[in-house]
This record gives sequence, structure tokens and C-alpha cells, in this order.
Amino acid sequence: MAAPALAQSEPGAVAPRATEAWQAPTLTTTRYDEHWTALADPAARDDHWTGRFKYIPLGPLAYLTTGIELRARNEAYRDNAWGDAPAPDDGYLWLRAMPYADLHVGTGRVGVRGFVQPIAAYALGVAPAAGPIEQTRIDLLQGFLDVRLGAETGSTAAPGVTLRAGRQMLSLGTERLVGTRYGPNVPLAFDGLRGLVSLDGATVSLLAVRPVQPGPQSFDDTRSRAKALRGVYTTVSASGIGTGIDLYYLGYRNTAATFGALAGRERRDSLGARLFGAAGDWHWNVEGVAQRGHFAGQRIRAWTLASEVGHSFAATPLAPDALLRVNIVSGDRRAGDGRLGTFNALFPKGKYFGELSPVGPTNIVSVNPQVAATLRPALTASIAGMAYWRYSRGDGVYDIPGNLVRAPGTSRARFIGQQAEATLAWQASPELELSTSLSAFAPGAFIRQTGTARTIAMLGFESNFRF
Repeated sequence: MAAPALAQSEPGAVAPRATEAWQAPTLTTTRYDEHWTALADPAARDDHWTGRFKYIPLGPLAYLTTGIELRARNEAYRDNAWGDAPAPDDGYLWLRAMPYADLHVGTGRVGVRGFVQPIAAYALGVAPAAGPIEQTRIDLLQGFLDVRLGAETGSTAAPGVTLRAGRQMLSLGTERLVGTRYGPNVPLAFDGLRGLVSLDGATVSLLAVRPVQPGPQSFDDTRSRAKALRGVYTTVSASGIGTGIDLYYLGYRNTAATFGALAGRERRDSLGARLFGAAGDWHWNVEGVAQRGHFAGQRIRAWTLASEVGHSFAATPLAPDALLRVNIVSGDRRAGDGRLGTFNALFPKGKYFGELSPVGPTNIVSVNPQVAATLRPALTASIAGMAYWRYSRGDGVYDIPGNLVRAPGTSRARFIGQQAEATLAWQASPELELSTSLSAFAPGAFIRQTGTARTIAMLGFESNFRF
């Protein structure tokens, strides 16, 4: 589960609480979006022991920011993949360390920046063997150079332009299509170019990148030769009415794509819009995406619509926050008709529907109510339910990366299953969070008709130290 202080949390995480008074920005999963210039005053760095590491002056025109994440996560499964997994009753331990150093040189109007973040990620006890998102050993997670003209992008509303080249994690919007894969042990990074433009009330991100493929040994992560992503992502903020709007285009290319029994080249263009904000006790997040393109001689016609509406009860004991998410994601209606309706979520966030996520955002209709509460100032909890149906009877069920895990066969059933999940998180200190989760997924008629159909159970424990 993502730490409560994160700006972007996993969908199963409890509601974020306020940051400590001494913290200049909110901690993020990417880390390079944090701006610590508020600690330039030496007196401000004395408020907390980490202040001396967050702003290290190196002369009148340079400073260094450092930090680290140390995470240990244990997951224990019973009947994983409804009993189909190679080791359905597996239990394992993920360990990762992600230190970083962020060097800024320049004035308030012109600057150069170097950001480096290595990773050490190991998996113990995974049967039959650890996969690439579980273990990469020691490698470079992020490493890039910035050239900035104008204000630092994201730190002020003043205009600014940043050109970035190198390896970087990407977090676009709510990470439905491009995310950091923070929940699993090895986050996702991209190699390539990015341009960031900050205007009055708007930010524009232009990118041309390739995803990084983790290797099994140290220092062997390489960028993909098959997959490429380019696009533009714009966010417009209407702060006066508490609303923001995202508009984006993403062009995806994969020379080794597979859908069902077909393999070939995939060219897919995604046009999306997101409306999000808060007013009073209400908050909302609605997003729609249309996809067009070609795959193996077929036309791509796919789409998704996602809604999230919540209401907080701050004056009520435990300050509960109630949230309802509804997702509709297209699937292929009929094989061999020259049209592919299967939605491709590209590079989505990890643990998409919760701590236990055996199904992904493809050919699915999902309903997810959740209630989060503050039991103590540093203790938060949530309970959630999920129900899943196939959108199209002609298509199967997929996992989060988009791999087909259950073909449609001859089943006409739509109901995939239902899930319940409870989480508990304790912010033991500003840097240390301890959390646990308990999840169960009961299979529905479609799973029962297409293979083994045992109830999946997962118990998770996590310790996360970050500053």
C-alpha cells in the first residue's frame, strides 16, 4: 500500500492524511517532483532531522537534495489465480532500496539539473521463480538531465520550460494509462525525452519514450526495442471553482503484440479527457478514453469510461470518506470480424483495483465502493468491496499488464467474481509507515465455467521508510 503522505496513492490505499508541518512538499512516488527550496533558510532545516539532507547548499548557485525509500513487503497467497498459479499457496518477501540524489545548479530563471536514483530490489521465496517486476537486483531506476528556462515546472504558476533527457518514471493523471507501477517491487521507468511547459494555470508534458525492461541480473535493465510511446498531456487548473481538466493524446507502438491467438504489429492512438476536483465535502474524478489504430490487419476500436465520486464526513467521528468507483472497459465482441475491441491500458498503475488485483482494466465492468476512516491521528483504515463482469462475452479476462488469463471459450457468463478487502496503516513517524491488508476474491460463473475456481486469499504486511 502506498504511504499516506503520497500525492498519488494506489487505488486500495486509505485516505491520505495531512503532511507534517515541517515538510516543504508532499512526498511523491517519482521523487523528482518535490521542491525543497523552502529549506534554503538554515533555520528552516533545523525543524526536523531530515532537513539537513533535503537541502544541502553547494554555493550561491547550487544545492543538493537527497532521500531514500526502504521497503519490505510480505505477501502470502492461498489459491492464487483461482488455483491456476504454478505455486497457488505461495508466500514471499519483497525487499527494495531506492536512494536518490537531485542536484540543482543555476538561478531562478535558468538552471541545469541532474537526478539519479539507483534501485536494489530482491524477492525471497517466490515460487517457481521471481519475475522481472519482482527482482532486478541492483540497477539504475532513474537518471536524467534537465535544462530549465524560467521557473521550475510545478513549483510556481510562473511560466517555465524544462527539457529532460534520460531514464525517468512517469505518472500521468491517475495513472490509468501511464503509471509508475509503484505497488509491485520493481517500478516502471522509461528512457527518452520529455518537454515540460508551465503556463498560467496549465502544464503541458510532451514525451517520446520507450519502457525499460528489468533484467534478472544487476545492471542489465534495457529499454524495449518493441514498444514505444509518444504523446502530449495537458492539465488545466480552474482553482477558483476547485476543478481541473486533463486532455491528452498518447501514441503507442508495439512490434510484437499479441491478442488471443494473433500476433503482429500494434499501432494504437489514445485520446483522453479527465475532469477532477472537489467542492465542499464532495470530490470527483471522471475519465474517458477512445482508442483507434491497427493490429495485424484489424482495425482497433476500443474505449473506457471511469468514474469516481466521493463524500467526506469531516465532522463525524472517525472522519469517514465514502467513495464509489465504476469502470467500464471495452472488449472484443467477435473474433475474426476485422475489428479489435480489446482496450489496451498501456502502462497502468500497479495493484490497479486494490492490494489483490487478479484482473486488470480490460474487457471489464467493475463496481467498487470503499469507506476510509481515521481511527487515530496516525492510524487509518479502509474497507472495500469489488464486483467484476465481462463487458463482452466474446472476449476473456486479462491481468493488469494485459495478458489473457482466461479465454472466453464457450462460456456465455459475464460475472467474473467479487472481492472484499480491508487495510490498516499506521504512520509510526513522519518517515515510517507500517501497513497490512487482507483480501479475498470469490470466483463467479465465468471463472467456474472456464477452469479451476477456488477463492483467492491474500494477506499482506508492509514496512516503508521514506524521506
